[in-house]
Amino acid sequence: MSKPKFINIDSLSFQNFDENSELIPLMTTEDEKEINNEALPETLPILPLRNTVLFPGVVIPITAGRDKSIKLIDDANRGRKIIGVVSQKDELIEDPTANDIHLTGTMAQILKVLKMPDGNTTIIIQGKKRFQIAEIITEEPYMNATIREMPESKPIPDNKEFDAIIDSIKDLALKIIRESPNIPSEASFAIKNIESNSFLVNFVSSNMNLVVKEKQKLLEINDLEERAMDTLKHMTVEVQKLELRNDIQSKVQSDINQQQREYFLHQQMKTIQQELGGSSSEEDIAEMVKVGETKKWSKKVAKHFQKEINKLQRMNPQVAEYSIQRNYLELFLELPWQSYSDDQFDLKRAKRILDRDHHGLDDVKRRIIEYLAVLKLRQDMKSPILCLYGPPGVGKTSLGKSVAEALGREYVRMSLGGLRDEAEIRGHRKTYIGAMPGRIIQNIKKAGTSNPVFVLDEIDKLSASHQGDPSSAMLEVLDPEQNSEFYDNFLEMGYDLSKVMFIATANSLSNIQPALLDRMEVINVTGYTIEEKMEIARKHLLPKQLKEHGLTSDHLKIGKRQLEKIVEGYTRESGVRGLEKQIAKTVRYAAKNIAMEESYNIKVSNEDIVDILGSPKLERDKYENNNVAGVVTGLAWTRVGGDILFIESILSKGKGTLTITGNLGKVMKESATIAMEFIKANAANFAIHPSVFEKYNVHIHVPEGATPKDGPSAGITMLTSLVSLFTQRKVKKSLAMTGEITLRGKVLPVGGIKEKILAAKRARIKEIILCEDNRSDIKDIKEEYLKGLTFHYVKDMKEVIDIALTHQKVTNAKKL
Repeated sequence: MSKPKFINIDSLSFQNFDENSELIPLMTTEDEKEINNEALPETLPILPLRNTVLFPGVVIPITAGRDKSIKLIDDANRGRKIIGVVSQKDELIEDPTANDIHLTGTMAQILKVLKMPDGNTTIIIQGKKRFQIAEIITEEPYMNATIREMPESKPIPDNKEFDAIIDSIKDLALKIIRESPNIPSEASFAIKNIESNSFLVNFVSSNMNLVVKEKQKLLEINDLEERAMDTLKHMTVEVQKLELRNDIQSKVQSDINQQQREYFLHQQMKTIQQELGGSSSEEDIAEMVKVGETKKWSKKVAKHFQKEINKLQRMNPQVAEYSIQRNYLELFLELPWQSYSDDQFDLKRAKRILDRDHHGLDDVKRRIIEYLAVLKLRQDMKSPILCLYGPPGVGKTSLGKSVAEALGREYVRMSLGGLRDEAEIRGHRKTYIGAMPGRIIQNIKKAGTSNPVFVLDEIDKLSASHQGDPSSAMLEVLDPEQNSEFYDNFLEMGYDLSKVMFIATANSLSNIQPALLDRMEVINVTGYTIEEKMEIARKHLLPKQLKEHGLTSDHLKIGKRQLEKIVEGYTRESGVRGLEKQIAKTVRYAAKNIAMEESYNIKVSNEDIVDILGSPKLERDKYENNNVAGVVTGLAWTRVGGDILFIESILSKGKGTLTITGNLGKVMKESATIAMEFIKANAANFAIHPSVFEKYNVHIHVPEGATPKDGPSAGITMLTSLVSLFTQRKVKKSLAMTGEITLRGKVLPVGGIKEKILAAKRARIKEIILCEDNRSDIKDIKEEYLKGLTFHYVKDMKEVIDIALTHQKVTNAKKL
């Protein structure tokens, strides 16, 4: 072999140039033939390289610092000076084994050994032939392996296509040297004087700015023409990068397409991010894939996730759709697919928790315990969908937290009040800017499990608009036959809500869409009696307010009589929100005195209540006397529970006209007209002279004119008022009534019986007249609510008059 010629030139690495990295020989065709004729030994000591790949014919310097490598070099340098060089799969591995190296490598000859002052050894080696490791014989003191030759397939002489590839490689190499400011022009001399085509390909492959993995792929290609083509492709990319960088620096437009510009800029940004400690998009995607492998989802969901992650990998991170797709996949990974919390099947514990947090509400508690009992027997039961309806402040919403604790589930709440956009339920499609999933899916993500207790607060306050009807979108959510595949527009696939326990709350059922109401199990949550409110205040409200104001029970005590005074004189509600505000006001009074170091009564008296809260405001609810004809107490249902109202009627000289006032609705006015016409038709039965109707005008008034009133339930009250007026007979003391009337004198049943009974108890009513058909409603009410009340069940108006009116005339009775 003729003596190789060496030129000390800069490395032909197209970026990150290091002028001391390589020595490049000008190898002739004769040199190549001599190398090809050399026989491979059966075994070779194997030197693993961390971050480079050696190609046949190429001369490179290697610095060895590992003890095994230095030992191998010393032994080989004293012997044949022939070693096997392979690259490591992972350059971070300090002591590679057989599994940590590539099997394809290059036999090399040690040309020179230099001992460095720092203890390392630098050798200059030249690649000879490619080989493949057959078997690792030993790993101590360094690797030895049996090898086999990898023959190289060369194209036939005068192959025009191969010649064209070689010419292109030379042209591109010269162009890179010419365009790059980091490579001296003398390097073009080396390229022009390389005679061997295979060495040219190996030389350029060795010096290209490629990662070890890419260079290893080139080394492993047996077909020279194929290796040359792959090398040409990589060079083309390098040329484009170089031209693009020059164009950016000189601010001159080029013919390189926009996509390639964005790619190169992205690569630079990625490098900057890595230098700053940030993560690249590839690392983010890899992390998503890793998290996805741990998720417990079905094959269908896994397939969809893989499809979407592949789509993200194909996207340019700089385009707007990339962030949307990434947000979508992050949501996909954060959702608790088939992740369920374990239910607590201790029924007695669950009952204790429900009783601890809420007084009363027996129907709801019983339903929860029943559900737990069945779930204990049958593990895969679908969760019930409950609708708690009743007046404000009775504990419907807070009940959800107690149910969640009793079941051992997560708790989420979604307020539906004023919701008018269907997308709030179903989400937006991903095509829209700022697209988000619906609030159902968002809350499931927040819960972290697929079986939380989900409170849908104020479901009767949903409203429709031009943006859709949310109540219609809720049909799928609350249908046990459909919600196992709830479709969210953003998620773009079904999500199983069948294990979610939905608890909806409402103040009125009349505003809920019938189809939606049909899907829920309705439970009426009625108001509290005075005794219950006092108990709630003592056990829950007062301790809560003391804690919130930084006080203890030693700082303030409110007795039973004082609580009763607050309930009766300062609150007018079925729930306890107003009561809590009054208690908070009392607690603040104590807190102020403590902070100002002023004396006050720790045990609050009735006089203190008046001083703190002012004069009682709501004692007009109390029953009024029966000394005036035509004044009758009725019972009414309102959104805040039951209430009593007074029907007043009066006679004045006139022509028999009927006037009705008090902000009454159409139905209530019709009830007054029916009562009047019934009395006229049956005047003889009530001992009323017919001429009275022509001589006197009748005026019916219902006090509190600012409050709208309507409904048929005041029918018997109006008729009793008019009969009392015309006959001047007293109405029975402490009596109230409710019921609808007909022209035939029949009494029809009405609703809201429990709320009306509670209102009667608050007003100290003793007797109540109801329709016979309402007897079944009374049976469903707890005995403690009925204590102290006498009920009269009637079928027609004659019975009402017989019970309601006494035979005693009122004081100062008129003579008609």
